Amino acid sequence: MVSRVPDPGAMVTTEWTAADTVAHVAMIAKMYTALVRPDGAPPLDARGQDQIEKTTVDTVSVLNTMVLRDFPERDISVLVTGLLADIEEVLRVTEDADPATPLGWLGDSKVPLAGVLAHLVNELQIHGWDIARALRLPWTIPPADAALFFDLFMVGVLTQDTGHLLDTDEPPRERRIAVAFRSAYTTPVVLVLHRGLVTVEEPGGPVDARISFDPPSLNLMMFHRVGRVRTALTRKIVVSGPRPWLLPAFLRVVRLP
Repeated sequence: MVSRVPDPGAMVTTEWTAADTVAHVAMIAKMYTALVRPDGAPPLDARGQDQIEKTTVDTVSVLNTMVLRDFPERDISVLVTGLLADIEEVLRVTEDADPATPLGWLGDSKVPLAGVLAHLVNELQIHGWDIARALRLPWTIPPADAALFFDLFMVGVLTQDTGHLLDTDEPPRERRIAVAFRSAYTTPVVLVLHRGLVTVEEPGGPVDARISFDPPSLNLMMFHRVGRVRTALTRKIVVSGPRPWLLPAFLRVVRLP
């Protein structure tokens, strides 16, 4: 799709051109080729690595700006060639690896290998959507592919170790909030926020809210591409349960950039 972009300099978000957006995704793939290698060197210099370790959900943009500033390539054909080569390398290196292998990620968090690959798939989907929407090009996010982000990345990092990733200035709430998530493409799961910590539980116990969701719509909403009201009105996300008014407090902690 991006090889057909008529103007690489066209703005596709408030801050990034089409070429900037492709460069961002290409750099993530390049960083992941280093991350998945058992003997891989750090993907960034000392300054970049320091920023990676202290990054939270709310400061991801700082890291993105730093990486893009240090990566000047904006020729889309060059970027796409490098992106495809790095994706092939990631797949080659991980072909026989254990999907549950924990890898260090942003904010001193740990993500299973399968979650890292799911994150890369989501980057392709979300930023492809950005470019397609801005330039009126066709773009489809298959629900089964979008579901990988929730199933393997989000649940994966919450199961492993969130590190500083979800740190917030908001004081921890004593009230336990349990939210059940279900879709036709994911494993049913309950996420629990209690005293500032988020844990993963099996379904079956008491919950405060239930969310049934269409995976592409959930991802686009969580990454602030579409509004919550619009998503709810189109029934792409349905909220139920005895205490749905607790969701805003839950989502102030369980959030994405």
